[in-house]
Amino acid sequence: MRTTIIKMQVDVTSRHQAVEQLLCWAREGKGRYVCVSNVHMCMETFDDPSFRKIVNGADLIVPDGKPIHWAQKVMGFPEAEQLRGEDLTLALCKAAEKEGITVGFYGSTNPVLIRLLQFLKRRYPRLQVDYSHTPPFRSSTPEEDAKDIENINKSGIGILFVGLGCPKQETWMAAHRDHLGCVMVGIGAAFDFIAGNKRNAPRWIQNIGMEWLYRLLSEPRRLWKRYLTHNPRFLWYFGQQMLLGRKF
Repeated sequence: MRTTIIKMQVDVTSRHQAVEQLLCWAREGKGRYVCVSNVHMCMETFDDPSFRKIVNGADLIVPDGKPIHWAQKVMGFPEAEQLRGEDLTLALCKAAEKEGITVGFYGSTNPVLIRLLQFLKRRYPRLQVDYSHTPPFRSSTPEEDAKDIENINKSGIGILFVGLGCPKQETWMAAHRDHLGCVMVGIGAAFDFIAGNKRNAPRWIQNIGMEWLYRLLSEPRRLWKRYLTHNPRFLWYFGQQMLLGRKF
């Protein structure tokens, strides 16, 4: 079941349900994509109709951010669970190792990708990582893109973790769904957190919904505009949705 939070749709699901669904899709060998949603993504869908179509057209949209998870609770879904990008990635890798499903990684930088793969090798020694690639920060040329598609499909992976950042990764996944035979999961900064390149907020800070503030204080120059612009707007519009029954 899906809820609509302002203008963004989000599935009501659990970690177990999401992992089982993604494993099932991975075995099918058909292109699908998963969005890991937060307040930033929610407000991007509010501001940009074309991006809203991309996100709402995903095969699965999970609540990564605590405010999105709380919004589902407020809307009357007590069973809804938060699925942070990092936690979902590790749960999928663990399940893929057990089930013999191969995975791949696309995005970030070479040093981060190397550290991430080293971490996964230590934690899940039997996990098969059959593809990894760091694309250029600029837009890929048609020739480069065609080569990436060819290499991903040749690898035979079932799950591809995409870390290009929002909204670039969602746009990339939507554009490639019909060309790839794997499940794409847009996990953004989870590449850095798993690799240890960035520090996670302590669990108690995550549990009270203040992870955004921890990240803001860690990277103020990069994140101040996102959090100090989007967060108040999210509260304003979601408040109107719940208190006034407004539909956007």
